Parts: sequence; C-alpha cells; structure tokens
Amino acid sequence: MTSDMTSELVIRALAEDEARTVFTSLSDPGLVGRPLADPPFNAYQTRAAGGEYRPDWTFVAERDGAVVARAAFWAGPGDDEPLALDWFDFTDRAAGVALLREVPLRADYELLLPPGWRDSPAVREAARARVETATEAGWTPLVERYRYLWTPRCGLPERTGRLVLRPEPDDEVVLDVPRGVHGDTLDQHAGRAVEKGGADLAAREEMDFFRWCPSPRAWLRLAYTPGGGLVGIQVPAENTTTPVVGFIGVVSEQRGHGYAYDLLVECTRDLVDHGARRIAAATDVGNVPMAKGFARAGYPVTQHRFCMTRPGGAA
Repeated sequence: MTSDMTSELVIRALAEDEARTVFTSLSDPGLVGRPLADPPFNAYQTRAAGGEYRPDWTFVAERDGAVVARAAFWAGPGDDEPLALDWFDFTDRAAGVALLREVPLRADYELLLPPGWRDSPAVREAARARVETATEAGWTPLVERYRYLWTPRCGLPERTGRLVLRPEPDDEVVLDVPRGVHGDTLDQHAGRAVEKGGADLAAREEMDFFRWCPSPRAWLRLAYTPGGGLVGIQVPAENTTTPVVGFIGVVSEQRGHGYAYDLLVECTRDLVDHGARRIAAATDVGNVPMAKGFARAGYPVTQHRFCMTRPGGAA
C-alpha cells in the first residue's frame, strides 16, 4: 500500500523473516507503550519465534527504506480477528496517521503508560502525541485504567468471612448476575456495551471473555450473604500469559457494604490456591470503590492504560 499523502511513504505488512528486525528498527525512546525487550510478557516476538504477534498483522510505514511508524495488532491463539492494537509508535506524525488509516485491521487501542505519567513532561508529551495522532486517524478516547500486578511480596489478604461462595454451572443463572451489576456500572467498557445493547449485551460480553480464557469455567463463583441473598460474582481466570482477576461484580442492591473487597480477596486467594505467583488486574481510574479495594488488598499500581475505541465503535 502506498499512502496518498506522499509517494515516498510505503505502508506494508511484514514478512516472518524480517518482522523482528524491521519492527524494532524504529528510533523510539520507549517512554510510553510496550517495551521492546521485556520478555516474556511485553517484548515483540512473532508466534513462530515463541511470541504472540503475527507478521501479517504487523505494519510499518517507511520513507526511503527507514521505518517512521509502526503498528502491531494482537489476538489470542484461536482468534480470527485482532482484539487490540498493542503497538503504535512513530517519528513522523503524518506517517502515523496514514498508517492507522490505511491498515486493513481495526481494534481498540490501549496505550501503556507508567504510573504518575503526567508528572513527567517528556512522558506526558509522548502520550499526548500518540493519543492525538490516533484520534486524527479515527480512534476515540474512552477511559484511563489502573493496571495492577500482585506478587507474594504484596502479602495475601485475609478472607473476611462475610460471604458464601458457590460454583454455578448454569450460564443463564450466571448471566443474571452481571446484568444486575451492569445496570448501574462504573466501568466504561461495560457502559459502552450497555449503551449499544443494554445490560444484557454487557453481561454476554463478560461471558464471552470467561469462555475465551483458557482457565476452567468451573473457577467462577457466585457470592451470597449467609442468609442466601445474592451479592455478586468473582471470576479468577488466566489469560494467554498470566493469572488475572477476570471479573469482580456486586449487584446494584448490595452496593455500599464493601463487598467488592471481599470478592477481590476471594479471587486472589483462589488464584493463589491454583498456583498463581503473579496476578494481573485492572480497573477504571474513575471506579473509586474498586480502586480502593485493590489498594486495601495490597495490589500496587504498576501501569496506567489509556484506552481508545476503534473507528466505528466496538464490535
């Protein structure tokens, strides 16, 4: 593909034998985005080399043979369409816009940022440049999220004993719980689904994620008061690289009792019982109750993520 902005700009996907060397040839200080050398969770590697990226979903914009912009899309091993735009970097803003406009793939973009990223002028400028460039190419800012990473050195929080956790094999019974959670949600991704198709669509998207995870569906638990009142749901899970807090949700009528913390503790301890030595998690910056729960449970903020919706909105 050749950009209509200039005949000297060539936009193309990469071949397997050049993917790593060409993709990493862009001169970038690495202030924001994914680090190029942080194996095994962040480094750029193709699937053939043991990584998670496909060369045909990896694109560069070149001028005179030099890479001036790059983008790489990510999906799980069994996915036919990309789930995220993981990498987007450039030394030429016009080339960055052209690259995103011309690539044949679309997915939400998550820009990875260090904690306290607004405190550094250089980091703040690097983030602003990417957000504004992606916006010009058609992406829409959605929300900023905290990303957490628990390890044993954080300490294992004690169970509160206030809830009774039970497995629930019936998907239709489970679906009623996130419906009750998302009827009044503070999560912007769920809110986007609610706007499109109501609480039912948001709940079904959660179930789709649970099924997508390689971890057993049987790990899912519904939570009740000792008297039998439904409180919510907690889903310990594993994605393609690490154990995660898959979902924590308290139904609307049980809000205000601090149950989200109880569910987080249960989820953490369940994952540790399943052998986890590190647990990733995330919540919206604006979801203050959940953020307080993570802090109380000993989860440190290790990253911020600036999330943007793909052109045309969510699928």
